[in-house]
Amino acid sequence: MTTPLSISIESPREPGIARLLEGSTAYAQSLYPPESNFLLDVSQLETPGTTVYVARSGDGTALGMAALVESDDLGPSRGELKRMFVLDDARGLGVASALIERIETDAAERGIREILLETGPLHHAALALYAKHGYRRVEQFGQYVGERFSVCMAKSLVGFSAAPRTGELPIAVGE
Repeated sequence: MTTPLSISIESPREPGIARLLEGSTAYAQSLYPPESNFLLDVSQLETPGTTVYVARSGDGTALGMAALVESDDLGPSRGELKRMFVLDDARGLGVASALIERIETDAAERGIREILLETGPLHHAALALYAKHGYRRVEQFGQYVGERFSVCMAKSLVGFSAAPRTGELPIAVGE
């Protein structure tokens, strides 16, 4: 990424976030029927246990967002990644990867041992992004059980570190 990027925890009512939510909703609705969209609205993003992360450019423009939801419904030490979205003109700049890395780091520091997520089979870029970051397909969970347009994925954060410690080599895929 050539432009400076900052990621911060924000209220879902901060400037620029409505545009991200509207874009996310429009995109999901263009791919799937309404009953197959499990999008959190602003009031749900404000509930306790939900943390909203926003990626902004150097001039403060909101480029992307994601939320981490911690809920007893998920089980102990688990969180769910929700509302991941990046504006069209910011795609390919590393915004989504930066959001995922920040969320995983914060989650691991808070004792979350696994992150779950749900996306759809037509979200090809999202499926590739999550796989690139080590997420694997899992059985449908929670409200997604039996949903034909839901692809559920998870990543263990056990032993997760934002960067390898001195002298450690990254583990190759499949080891």
